[in-house]
Amino acid sequence: MSQKKSERPVRHLLGLSGGKDSSALAIYMRDKVPEMEYFFADTGAELPETLEFIDLLEDYLGKEIVKLNADRDFDFYLKLHNNFLPSPQRRWCTINLKLIPFEDYVGEDEVVSYIAIRADEPSRVGYTPTKSNIQTRFPFREDGLGKDDILCILESSGIGIPKYYNWRSRSGCYFCFFQRQEEWLGLKKNHEALFELARQYEKYDEATGKRYTWNQSGSLDEIVARAEKKANQPQKSNSTKSKKLIDNITHDNDDDFCPICML
Repeated sequence: MSQKKSERPVRHLLGLSGGKDSSALAIYMRDKVPEMEYFFADTGAELPETLEFIDLLEDYLGKEIVKLNADRDFDFYLKLHNNFLPSPQRRWCTINLKLIPFEDYVGEDEVVSYIAIRADEPSRVGYTPTKSNIQTRFPFREDGLGKDDILCILESSGIGIPKYYNWRSRSGCYFCFFQRQEEWLGLKKNHEALFELARQYEKYDEATGKRYTWNQSGSLDEIVARAEKKANQPQKSNSTKSKKLIDNITHDNDDDFCPICML
């Protein structure tokens, strides 16, 4: 009589974006779920600070953070989309570089995916699985943890927050189309070479007269020109404003970031 094949155990997965919430969740769950698997979908357009932070987190967790998209990056999919940039209405970057690689990584295994949506984000939905073998859990919501708790987890662990939060409010690609204008200016100040690369992606279609820009308010050149014009005008001092952009954002808006990229 042949021995019955044993069933594979349920996998526990936690995806990292390089942002504060998913990083705090990894720290929070490290000892609660020892068998947790960690992964990071590298788009090939990550900030240096993000990659540095992922390495730091990997050392803290004592486990490998599996890197997805080893062979295909943003430029590969940009060519497939006729060099038309992604936008809030056409988020092909999220689909091809985040969602599909994750579901391929899962395969047909039974999986519990841990999502870093906080208790103070009541309207946020986040990732909705398209496969029946993927279940989701929201530990921060379950345990009533909000933004202050998340920052406390990061600080008390000794990890802290990624350095890009000094001038940026989110993780994601250096050219993310959800960036505010001040974040684009922060990119120019902190990573001028990356800003120039993002600028070169923008284009003008002579056949249709349509412009393809990262920001709906105008091209990166126009954003810089407006900022320079404003800088030459008298400004009211605001001594109470924090130098860190993250401290000046009172809540996260579900309409201005991708549900996967910005955890």
